[in-house]
Amino acid sequence: MIGEVGHFALIWLAVSSLMSTVCYAWQKWQLKRVPTSLSFIVGLNGVFATLSLLMLALLFVQDQFQYDYVASHSNSALPVYFKVAAVWGGHQGSMLFWVFTLSLCSALISRLSTSKESALTGYIEDVCWVVQLFVAAFAWFTLLASNPFVYASVLVEQGRDLNPMLQDIGLIFHPPLLYLGYIGFSTVFAFAFAALLQTPYHPAWIKLCLPWTILAWFFLTIGIVVGAWWAYNELGWGGWWFWDPVENASLLPWLTGSALLHVMLAARRQQQLMIWVVILALVTFNLSILGTFIVRSGILTSVHAFAVDPSKGIALLLILAVTLLVGFVLLMLRSDMIQSAPIQSLFGRGYLILLSLGLFLVATLTVLLGTFYPMLYEMIGLGQISVGAPYFNTLFYPLSLIALLVMGAVPLLKWHHGSHLTPTQIISLASISLAAGASLYVLQVEAFSFATLLVWAGACWVIVTHSYFAMMQRKVTFMLLAHVGFAIGSIGAVMNAEHSYELNQKMSAGTVIEVGDWQVEYLESHWYIGANYTAQQGIIEFRRGNDHFIVKPERRHYPVRVMNMSEPSIKSVWNGDYYLTLGPKVSAQAYAVKIQFKAYVNWIWFGALLAAFGALIPLSARVVARYKARSAYGIIAQA
Repeated sequence: MIGEVGHFALIWLAVSSLMSTVCYAWQKWQLKRVPTSLSFIVGLNGVFATLSLLMLALLFVQDQFQYDYVASHSNSALPVYFKVAAVWGGHQGSMLFWVFTLSLCSALISRLSTSKESALTGYIEDVCWVVQLFVAAFAWFTLLASNPFVYASVLVEQGRDLNPMLQDIGLIFHPPLLYLGYIGFSTVFAFAFAALLQTPYHPAWIKLCLPWTILAWFFLTIGIVVGAWWAYNELGWGGWWFWDPVENASLLPWLTGSALLHVMLAARRQQQLMIWVVILALVTFNLSILGTFIVRSGILTSVHAFAVDPSKGIALLLILAVTLLVGFVLLMLRSDMIQSAPIQSLFGRGYLILLSLGLFLVATLTVLLGTFYPMLYEMIGLGQISVGAPYFNTLFYPLSLIALLVMGAVPLLKWHHGSHLTPTQIISLASISLAAGASLYVLQVEAFSFATLLVWAGACWVIVTHSYFAMMQRKVTFMLLAHVGFAIGSIGAVMNAEHSYELNQKMSAGTVIEVGDWQVEYLESHWYIGANYTAQQGIIEFRRGNDHFIVKPERRHYPVRVMNMSEPSIKSVWNGDYYLTLGPKVSAQAYAVKIQFKAYVNWIWFGALLAAFGALIPLSARVVARYKARSAYGIIAQA
C-alpha cells in the first residue's frame, strides 16, 4: 500500500504539472488574458512530491524487497540511516529527489518571492510556470524511464545491499546538497527565462533572483566539498580531487555559477554586464543537466556513475537540448532590449569583474575540453587518449595565480575609477604580503618550490588586503569570506600537491619503522563484526618523544555484495593528515600498509567551507530585513 501511494503521488505530480503549465500558457499567449494563478497547484504539487519521496523512504526502512529499487540498494542488516540515504543512492531514487526538490523550489518561489515593480506584474507567476515545466519534464522522465516504485521481476528474501563504497556518512549529505545546488540553478534559469518573456524587459528581476543564486551556489559549493571529503575519507586513495569526469561535471556549473554571482553584483549595482547575467543564468543550469546526463548515460567511465542505460541518457540529452535551444533562441530575440552601462575605467571594480568573468570562462572551457575531448576523439575513430591531472593542474595553476592577484585588488578599488588608497599604501600592502607569504612558506619546508611560494604570496596578498578592508569598513562581507576562503584553499591545494609523501611497508605485530621524525609500530591485529560486514583492524602507534597517537585502519568484507573495502584511519594535525590504509595480507601475519602524509589537506576543507558559509551573510541579512518589515507592518496595522 505504501508503494502504491508513492506511485500515485508521482503520477499525480506528472499529470498536474503538465496540465497546469499547458493551461497557463494557453490562457496567457493564446487567449491573451491574465492566467489563473499557479500558486495553489504549485503548493499542492510540492505536497505530492514530498509524499512520494517519504513513501519511498518508508519502503526502504520497512525492507520492502518486492520493489526492484529497494531490493537492489538495501538489505535488512543495513543500518537505518543508510537505508534512508539509499533513497537517493541510486538512479531512480535520485531522479525522484530531483522532482521533489524542483517542486519544493517552485512552492518556495511562489510563497516567498514578491515584486513591487509594476513592470514585473505577473513575473513571479511566469517564474513558477517555468519551474513547473521542469517538474513536468523530470516527473515524466522518472515515471516512464526511472520509476522507483516498479515491482521486482523475482521476489527475494534479502536485498543486494547498498554498494559498500556508498556506506559512508558522505552519502547522507553529498548527493542531496549537490542536487539542491543543481536544481537551485533551475530557479535561476526560470528567473532569467521569465524576465525575457516580459514586455518590456526590466532589469529589476536581478534583485529578485540574486538570493536564489547565492543559495544555489552555497549548496553546490558545500556539495562539492563534502564529495571531495567523502572521496578522501572513504576510497582509501588519499586524494581529494582526481579530475574524474563526474567531478568535472559538478565543477562546470560551479565555475559559471561563480561567474554569475560576480556579474550579478556588477549588474545590480552599476547596470553593467547585463547581457552576461542572462547568458550565465541560462548556461549554468544547462551544465547542471549535462552533469546529470554524464552520470546516467554511461558515455564516460566513473566511480560515480549511477547507470549505463543509453535510453536514460538520450532522454536527459533531449531535455538538455530543448532547454538550451529554447533559452538561447529567446535570448537572441530579446537581446536588443537588454542595455548595459559601459565600464568606464580599467582601474575600477567593474573591470576587475569583467576580468574575473574571463578567468571563469577560460577555466570552464579548460574543464570542458579536458573532459569531453577524449570521448569525441574516440567517437570519430581516432583511437583512445587520456587527459588527466597533469593537463588540468598545468592550466589551472596560472589561472589561480591571476585570480589571487585580481581578488587581492578588489577591495582597494572604487567601482568606477580610482583607489581607496594611495600608491604608497598599495605598495606597502603588496610588500607585506610578499614578505609574509615567503617567510611563512620557507620557514616550514626544507626544500621550497618557487611555484608554491608564488601561491603563498598571492594568498597572503588576498588575506592582507581583505583584512585591511574589513578593518576600514568594520564589517565582514560575503566577498571577504569567499575570497579569503579561496586563498586559504589555494595554499592547501598547492602544499598538498608539492609536500605530501607516502611509504608502502610490509608490517606485522612488533614491526617498527621510521616515518619522518616519528617511530611507527604495528601493535596488533584483530577481527570484529559490524552490522553488515566483517573487518580486520590494524592497531598502529605513532611515537615522537612524549607525543603519541593510535590509528586503526581496517579492511572490511561485505558478504552480500562480496566486496572488500579498505577503511583508512586518519590523524589530523594543523599542517596535514597522517593517512593510513590497511592493504591485503602478504603473509600469514603481515599486511601491506600504506602510510601517507597529506600536507595541508585540512586547509582545503577549511578554506572551501569559509567561502561557502560567507554566502549565509547576505541571506541572513535578507531574512532579518524581511522579519523587521513584517514586524513593522504588524505594528502599523495594530495602530
